[in-house]
Amino acid sequence: MKKQLESKMGIFPMPVLMIATYNDDETVDVMNAAWGTMESRDKVLLKLGEGHKTTKNIKERKSFTVSIADAKHTVEADYFGVVSSNNTPDKFEKSGMTTTKSENVDAPIVNEFPICMECKLVDIISGDAGASVIGEVVNMSADEEVLTDGSVDISKLNAIAFDPFTLGYYTIGERVGNAYKDGLQLK
Repeated sequence: MKKQLESKMGIFPMPVLMIATYNDDETVDVMNAAWGTMESRDKVLLKLGEGHKTTKNIKERKSFTVSIADAKHTVEADYFGVVSSNNTPDKFEKSGMTTTKSENVDAPIVNEFPICMECKLVDIISGDAGASVIGEVVNMSADEEVLTDGSVDISKLNAIAFDPFTLGYYTIGERVGNAYKDGLQLK
């Protein structure tokens, strides 16, 4: 028998995405955003609060980067989610992390996160629950140590996911099946 739950956040685990932008004074802003996904093969969709500094920066700069947080940087990733740049302008500096300016968009790449998508703003749709930010991925890069045969190896990436039920971060990495193949056994 199934039991009714209070939480309505039934799609989990959620990604731990690091959204990076430049502020007006060229300093770096990074936020932790769990509400995001791929809208299509080359577009990301993020749900961000209108009051976030990052949302304002994306509107002004028309670009941003999305990095996947890994277990090695869980503390920094969580810090980017619990501290607001609206209240702590030097938030990124306090993290001890570093950036490189993207050659493709007007946004920073956080060097310590192993994978990054560089995005140009396609659209922002404001709504009751915040802004839906759609970005076109114009470049994707990954550290060589997370690649196998030129492709991202999720077991090497050691990405983290957010569990809204326990408010915990969990690693992702063990392969349990083969997409587009295992189900053929039932055909």
